[in-house]
Amino acid sequence: MDVASPALDLPHGPLPLPAFLPDATLGVVRAVDSGDLADVGVTALVMNLFHLMQQPGSSTVQALGGLHAMSGWSGPILTDSGGFQAYSLIREQPKLGTLTDNGILLRPEGADRKLHLTPEKCVQLQMSYGADMIMCLDDCTHVDDPPDVQELSVQRTVAWARRCRIEFDRLSAQRKVADHTPQLFAVVQGGGSAELRKACAGALLEIGFDGYGYGGWPLDADGNLVHEMLDLTRRLIPAEFPLHALGVGHPVNVAAGVALGYATFDSALPTRDARRGRLYTFTGTPGVGSGWFRFLYVTDDKYIKDVRPVDESCDCPTCRRYSRGYLRHLYRANEAAFQRLATLHNLRFMVRLMAALRAVLPGQKELIHDAG
Repeated sequence: MDVASPALDLPHGPLPLPAFLPDATLGVVRAVDSGDLADVGVTALVMNLFHLMQQPGSSTVQALGGLHAMSGWSGPILTDSGGFQAYSLIREQPKLGTLTDNGILLRPEGADRKLHLTPEKCVQLQMSYGADMIMCLDDCTHVDDPPDVQELSVQRTVAWARRCRIEFDRLSAQRKVADHTPQLFAVVQGGGSAELRKACAGALLEIGFDGYGYGGWPLDADGNLVHEMLDLTRRLIPAEFPLHALGVGHPVNVAAGVALGYATFDSALPTRDARRGRLYTFTGTPGVGSGWFRFLYVTDDKYIKDVRPVDESCDCPTCRRYSRGYLRHLYRANEAAFQRLATLHNLRFMVRLMAALRAVLPGQKELIHDAG
């Protein structure tokens, strides 16, 4: 990435930075379609290899023309390797899989066969899907895991990243059109250990990647952003490389991440909140000062006869046409339309937030780090 450029140059178009990527885990953002996403200004999506290789399956994705053709989305797509999802599944149900030095072995309940995700297969599948940004396979941990677990995670993550790099270069050399080559990102692990983070970042930088990601759960046991580790990781990675904050999606945390210098973010939180009736509103200049953001719980009884839009400053299709009272009615009636309209609003909020943060980048250290 050129430090003077406000965007990443990707096969399916430029990605203005900073950017929030909604989670389209299985090739779709729940409750909306690709046309809806474009209408509210979404610029890129994140999809998940771990889930897609199981449903609909890699052969089906390829038969349908890759992720862009399959989903009807023409913009950039980042594919996550699924290391975090595998870690979460195995942590909760150890009988369903194991992590070895050669990758991740899964035995999903009801599946006809085992799934073996090696670093090489991770790269092969993501490239065959047509992704614009692909993540190396990594060994994810929780920030509170013991030192020996964190150290093993770093060793595996670096070894896997090296194998991903080799396979990526091999496949890229076979491509006839160099402009269609995606960017390869490696993930910095190390839990809450500054020394391990430093060791992991140094080893990955020595291998060389287009960008990097903050690995591991980004919140502590109390649900607060692990600000110190995020800050350290950004300082360990030279500014010319984009840094992705995996799993960071709360508006206040995104603003804090931008202030630290993170380029891209992804999370299912905004769309999940929307489906549950927790809508996002601005109460001040986005990202500047304190008290600029609050939740509106549109399912509350006090909105039964409220004719106002969710956010009077919002230009989303929902706020232009519908009232809080009507949205509450749709929710109580269990109408599918509520999920779509609420999702459109929260996604448009995130698009507006990122545009506002781009506008104040020269003074980004003044960004608010809490909801006020």
